[in-house]
Amino acid sequence: MIKLFRSKIYLAFLLISTVLFLGILGYKFIVGYTWINALYMTVITLSTVGFSEVRPMGPEGKIFTVILIITSVFTVGFAISVITEFILSRNTVAILKMKKVKNTIELLSTHVVICGFGRNGRQAVERLQEYKMPFVVVEWNKEIIEKHSENILFVEGDANDDEVLIQAGIERANYLITALPDDATNLFVVLSARQINKKLFIISRASLINSQKKLLLAGADKVIMPDKIGGDHMASLVVMPDLITFMDKLSMEGENTINLEEVAIEDFANQVVCNSLRDLDLRKKTGCTIIGYIAPDGEYIINPEADLQLQPNSKVIVLGRPEQIQRLNKMFHIA
Repeated sequence: MIKLFRSKIYLAFLLISTVLFLGILGYKFIVGYTWINALYMTVITLSTVGFSEVRPMGPEGKIFTVILIITSVFTVGFAISVITEFILSRNTVAILKMKKVKNTIELLSTHVVICGFGRNGRQAVERLQEYKMPFVVVEWNKEIIEKHSENILFVEGDANDDEVLIQAGIERANYLITALPDDATNLFVVLSARQINKKLFIISRASLINSQKKLLLAGADKVIMPDKIGGDHMASLVVMPDLITFMDKLSMEGENTINLEEVAIEDFANQVVCNSLRDLDLRKKTGCTIIGYIAPDGEYIINPEADLQLQPNSKVIVLGRPEQIQRLNKMFHIA
């Protein structure tokens, strides 16, 4: 709709320019004015200011002026109506778009709220989009929102404001990622979010080591320091390059290139008898290998024994090539 109005505006300006050009030519060659006087007469005729003629005109000049006045009235009137309609329609479209986004967010639950759309926030958004997980981004910069609002749900405002977090559906969300550049701001967001939703799993960005402990005390479940991770990774490439390169190959790049999968025991229990890891026999059925076990109390067991007894609400970490992971998901109907 906006593109249609823009084309009409371009047409209106083209028509005005054409009338102005023809008016100058007419006064120059029909009436015999100089170029300056022809421009002057054309402008005062189009604007209908009512100034007197530069000098008396003959019948041809008067007829030309009448035609120019009638043409200019319709042209200028068309231009004014198009511009007015464009302004009103743009406001209307913006209001309707905001209402649509608001209604969509109100229907979300168990989603992710991301505060900040900087470098880390964008990386989080890209990863969540790859896995088709629902999310809402809180961002104060209007230009950023307008640039990226086609495929992303934005809430415009300060993440420190409780009302803004509520608009993003923080009460119904399962996760919060606060990726703001300032540690103090992240701290306030964590405090506010924890008060609103006690069950929320909060992941916060931090720049300083001293901020890590404060964020955890404020209610963050995990604190990530991107600069530290980047430095550690680069140093590890020097110390053990082949191992780190191999680990990078295991990175979960997307839905169709995943090498690692986290699966709840309940996903298996509904379809096979699984008292132990041996009962699952995933290696034979899918080609995948179980490399980790997460107990209900949160204990992590690396490379668990085959006779390990499985408990309700536990999970297994599975390693495999993309086609093996897809076979696993398809065989056990894992979402």
